[in-house]
Amino acid sequence: MRKFGCLLVLAGLIALAVGGYALRQWGGPGPAPDNLTVIVPQGSSLTAAARAMEKAGAIESADRFRLYARIFGGSEPIRAGEYRVPKGLSQSDILKMLQGGQTLQRFVTVPEGWPSVLVHDALMKAPQLEGPVAVPAEGSVLPDSYSYNRGDKRADVLARMQKAMRDYLAEAWQRRKPTTVAKTPEEAIILASIVEKETGKDEERRTVAAVYSNRIRQGMKLQADPTIIYPITKGRPLGRRILRSEIAQVNDYNTYAMTGLPKGPIANPGRASIDAVLDPAPSSALYFVADGSGGHIFADTLEQHNANVQKWYAIRRARGEM
Repeated sequence: MRKFGCLLVLAGLIALAVGGYALRQWGGPGPAPDNLTVIVPQGSSLTAAARAMEKAGAIESADRFRLYARIFGGSEPIRAGEYRVPKGLSQSDILKMLQGGQTLQRFVTVPEGWPSVLVHDALMKAPQLEGPVAVPAEGSVLPDSYSYNRGDKRADVLARMQKAMRDYLAEAWQRRKPTTVAKTPEEAIILASIVEKETGKDEERRTVAAVYSNRIRQGMKLQADPTIIYPITKGRPLGRRILRSEIAQVNDYNTYAMTGLPKGPIANPGRASIDAVLDPAPSSALYFVADGSGGHIFADTLEQHNANVQKWYAIRRARGEM
């Protein structure tokens, strides 16, 4: 009887030792010497995922991984995708990553003020995206960073960009103030695209929006240089100074040759510019010119504006630009 009891104790100690070893292997550092990228194809089972991890060097044994997963890891299914496995990641954390679908996130970034031709370029150049996509309608994309996974469709990513713009514009339109000159959400996007191209300073956006709003109210021409460039390049950089002949050219975008808003947006405006045209600053300014430091000087009268222009010319002459 005593001998039997000793055997039970010994068996218990062995079980504890084995269990402790298994737990250390399961939760301890994995064998990956560097960060790894592992692809788990659609429809993969735990077995197939374990083999992919073993082949990549993220785990030592697919069989042991499956055994430990059944003992310690729960019954949640694994998810397909592209995974970034950090150096030395434990088997326990690898399973959590597979079950949680923590796939490698790639991003396409659309900066504020990008025209749609550049959005199209970025989508076509984005690695691991698939399928064709047309140039989106100007002003239909909300600037932001958009995540995607290997194998996603370009058209699907673009659809998310455009939905984000529709959703934000609808939300912003509900908050619009009575001082906005935009009669429709579409007009708000057109004016916001001009504001976006005229200033990159957040603190100036509402005042720039006020200048153009005041001009619209008074029936003045907007005279926004970026609207001259848009029909020529579709928003790509012009790479030179605007020609006098281009300033005089009559078309649906040139706000030097027409009153009111251009035919459509000239870029994809960001949230701040949309908000600015829907709530312009309380300003009577009608003019602005560069101040030499990346910002602008605003003026209520043409006399004040001409004096500010002369100051800007003096700065440019001192820089050797004139």
